[in-house]
Amino acid sequence: MKKTNLEFLSCFNELEDPRIDRKKLHSLSDILLILFCEAICGAESWRDFVRFAAAN
Repeated sequence: MKKTNLEFLSCFNELEDPRIDRKKLHSLSDILLILFCEAICGAESWRDFVRFAAAN
């Protein structure tokens, strides 16, 4: 059976989001996916993460 990207994303959905609901601009799973992609691409600092997220 071929696995899809959605199965990978479902791993992040199981995590509890500790943030206040009214202050959430993005889902926790989206943020974690962006951080994961950035780490694979060689991001080394929070500044790198912010630049990547803003560009994509």
